[in-house]
Amino acid sequence: MQEQVASVGPDELTTLKELALAGSIDGPTTVTCAVVAERLDVSNQTASRRLQRLESAGLIEREMLGDGQRVTLTDDGERVLRSEYEQYRHIFERDPSVAFDGHVTSGMGEGRHYISLPGYMEQFEEKLGYEPFLGTLNVELNDESVAARSRMDSFEPVQIDGWEGEDRTYGPAFCWPATVEADEASFETAHVIAPERTHHDADKLEIIAPVKLRDELDLTDDQEVTVRVTAE
Repeated sequence: MQEQVASVGPDELTTLKELALAGSIDGPTTVTCAVVAERLDVSNQTASRRLQRLESAGLIEREMLGDGQRVTLTDDGERVLRSEYEQYRHIFERDPSVAFDGHVTSGMGEGRHYISLPGYMEQFEEKLGYEPFLGTLNVELNDESVAARSRMDSFEPVQIDGWEGEDRTYGPAFCWPATVEADEASFETAHVIAPERTHHDADKLEIIAPVKLRDELDLTDDQEVTVRVTAE
């Protein structure tokens, strides 16, 4: 399971936005606590604490200088802002879907094992309405779709709860309704599945369905597909 980005509050998100506006999203930018404090209308001490929290959460990198500090947004920091942006788009544009383009690739075979576990399978049947085929369709996204990945995170997923096995604890999973399109064929009863709502492997999607999608859509490795995710 992938490691989640440490959570931060709305005050830190506001600070992160101001740092991005100051240029830190494009590369190292020199700032001082006094300037950050003035932009946020807070004390220098409060601004300093927020910068420390952002650094601890892995959302910025800092290099201390004699007259300030050089700040850069990390990839995780940019993803957090993109997610906020997509949530506002979802509010104001009311776009109920997002399409991702990529190509089919072979996975490591782990999906078959986890999907078959009774603690997950029972919830799939109850919450998704079907028993998934024992395996996932793996899609590697193109660059444009990777940039749009955070749009999916603005949609409310179907949550598959974590559970206790005999020898270990199994974490939650999140599912988004999806249609897989290839050439002139498509399959609508599918779901993108992820172990966390915040994704580090943003260039890949794993998809489950009640059928083996490779056979249903006659798919082979490297074949181009579109995965259309919809908000429920």
